[in-house]
Amino acid sequence: MVKNSVLLVAIVILLASCTSLKPLQFNSNKQPTSQENSTSTSSGKVQFLGEISVTPDPTAKVEIRNETEAKKENTTRNIPDHSSYGVATKHSAIESATDLQLKYSVLLNTEVEQLQNTSLLEKMDEWYGTRYRLGGTTKKGVDCSALVQAIFFGAYAVSLPRTAREQYQVSRRISRTELKEGDLLFFNTTGGVSHVGIYLQNNKFIHASASKGVTISDLFDPYYVRRFIGAGRVQQKQYGLTSTGL
Repeated sequence: MVKNSVLLVAIVILLASCTSLKPLQFNSNKQPTSQENSTSTSSGKVQFLGEISVTPDPTAKVEIRNETEAKKENTTRNIPDHSSYGVATKHSAIESATDLQLKYSVLLNTEVEQLQNTSLLEKMDEWYGTRYRLGGTTKKGVDCSALVQAIFFGAYAVSLPRTAREQYQVSRRISRTELKEGDLLFFNTTGGVSHVGIYLQNNKFIHASASKGVTISDLFDPYYVRRFIGAGRVQQKQYGLTSTGL
């Protein structure tokens, strides 16, 4: 009697649990799907219920960022660096420069590659340091106009008159903003046009100074600024000067 009662209770429990089970549906591939977890639309796409959410993997952003940074690094690495080209050219010019170019680049405070007139440098150097002597025309002593006359003939093959006043008369007046290498600079040191020098570059000129001999001075030195008369450019054809051309 007891066994029958237990069996009856077991059957009732079994029937009750079976009614609570959810029916499964099978797709065309015989795979079961739950009606609560997903629904199929007419287009065949699966739509997920609202309570199911997908959280993006944070590592994906890191990978994208790293990939972008890597591309930037590669792009930067492939860009040629032109900043060193000018430096290399400058070093090459210094290495190939002559002793005279190096010497006068320092005296003129200019770049070596700016000193290309070899004849002028050589003639200047022949006279550089020669002591001053009024009326002198040799390496034992020379005055300003004789120095200009000697350098012009040696560097430009131009025969200038002997005195500063005469050299002033045969040159065309120009302003200081027009100055070029080889132009003449005139000063009033003892009255009238009494001193002359040859403009080089960077506001520097070579002349025979009464106190220093043949030297290079700055046009904007206060002494010469106060005594400056003007600048002139030699035009040999106009004045009939002997020349092969400046």
